[in-house]
Amino acid sequence: MTRKTNTRQLRAIGHKLNPVVTIAGNGLSESVQQELERALNDHELIKVKFAVGSREVRDEVLALLLKDSKAELIQRIGNTALLLRHSAQPDPKKSNLLRVLA
Repeated sequence: MTRKTNTRQLRAIGHKLNPVVTIAGNGLSESVQQELERALNDHELIKVKFAVGSREVRDEVLALLLKDSKAELIQRIGNTALLLRHSAQPDPKKSNLLRVLA
């Protein structure tokens, strides 16, 4: 599968998802990072909602989040980002990729 086709398929899956993690005024606190790690390990493909103010702050928080979590940005629309990080041993009941692609 080509990269463009793969991205298109991931965006289609992500369209139906609700945000799992919301990052608000406190930014990337320790508890938000732990919740993000848990969500990426469980679901692999997640939506993250930002409520942090200006566009520049949102972009900085997103860049830091991607660096810390080692996740890949699939799509960003407004204050919502779709992130992907493959899990070594995904749970078929929780993984958004396995449930949809299986």
